[in-house]
Amino acid sequence: MQRTITVSGAGTFAHVLQTFALSLLVSFLGMLVGAMIVPASLVPLFIVAEVVMLIAAVVIRLRGRSIGYTFLYAFTAVSGVTLYPVIMAYGSQLGANVVSGAFLATAVIFGGLAFYAHRSQRDFSFLGGFLVAATLGLLLMGLLNLFLHFGSAVSFVWSAVGVLVFSGWVLYDVAQYRDGVDPADVPLAALNIYLDFINLFLYILRFIASILGANRN
Repeated sequence: MQRTITVSGAGTFAHVLQTFALSLLVSFLGMLVGAMIVPASLVPLFIVAEVVMLIAAVVIRLRGRSIGYTFLYAFTAVSGVTLYPVIMAYGSQLGANVVSGAFLATAVIFGGLAFYAHRSQRDFSFLGGFLVAATLGLLLMGLLNLFLHFGSAVSFVWSAVGVLVFSGWVLYDVAQYRDGVDPADVPLAALNIYLDFINLFLYILRFIASILGANRN
């Protein structure tokens, strides 16, 4: 059953979205720091920190506690630092205009799905188990790709599935939060939506790269 927060203020869905938007801004600032200050040799340390923080967020949640705003913004800042070399790599491969177009497409898709999930009042909780399993499958594919280096055909399927999975996560998470959350859970809700958006963006970039790679071959 959906929890409904009847009081206005920190627990409203609008505040979740505001916190998410601020998280994106902090991530962008992290990208600037990564571009201007952090040397490439230190980026792996930020990746390790990002993974550790994600695991910590899961453990904190399992213990029934909240992550807090400091944790949220620290994570998104670190995430921005690790995103910078990825975005630059796609920029050199696809061009800055294509990357900008992918970000715009992500914003449009995310906004459309979020609007539908919020206004339709449909229950998307049935997607939960499938999305968790599919996300684990995507992570496994990512690990295998480190050693096997998939071709454009496999990358096309992998990225297309990734776009569908994180589109599903947008529907699922927005449906969970549209009636509001406990004020203490706002940072976690914003973190989940932030991860939905960033992963959707990255899989759209991978999808475009796989198409262009296939055409060049």
